[in-house]
Amino acid sequence: MDGVIRGFIVEKGDPGFSAPEMKGKHSLKASVTSELVFQDCKIPKDRILPGVKGLRGPFSCLNNARYGISWGAVGAAQACFDSAKDYTMSRIQFTHPIASYQLVQNKLAWMLREITKAQLLAYHLGQKKDSGDWIPEQISLAKMNNVDIALEIAREARDMHGANGILDEYCIMRHMANLESVKTYEGTHDIHNLILGRHITGIQAFTREL
Repeated sequence: MDGVIRGFIVEKGDPGFSAPEMKGKHSLKASVTSELVFQDCKIPKDRILPGVKGLRGPFSCLNNARYGISWGAVGAAQACFDSAKDYTMSRIQFTHPIASYQLVQNKLAWMLREITKAQLLAYHLGQKKDSGDWIPEQISLAKMNNVDIALEIAREARDMHGANGILDEYCIMRHMANLESVKTYEGTHDIHNLILGRHITGIQAFTREL
């Protein structure tokens, strides 16, 4: 319509629309993931979303989703930290819990430090969101940082559990597998780096004019 990007409501029974479920996932198993296929899909004009033009609508959804992810990643990191702390306190080697050794305590201290920073980043972003003056670059920073550090904490926690870290008795591998997907969706790690790079330099690196 006049070269303007618009939003539409598509119903499940519309001709040309299908949503085949994606099988065989190793991550995000608790949810159903489907591919959205629009093959010669025709939508009547009365399905146009009023007041939504351009990419502002989709980007506003992305901003809120990325903000939610920044908190969800903190939760996964906290769960891995709690599991690592409990395990190393109860795992006895040479008559002492392995939590009594310097390397283990150093890892726990590092985890706590990074979780605290991630919490503060997400909390500050939430304050900016409530006041209405957040910017996309701040959202990218929080999503990218918190998912990245949560994944590193999950990997470190798996190592601290030893061979037991791969067992479903513990939450580590579930969080690690899910975080691998979360690092990709709602904007990959690289894309968020480019968003921040553009903000820092003022130079658009996404595309090059030929």
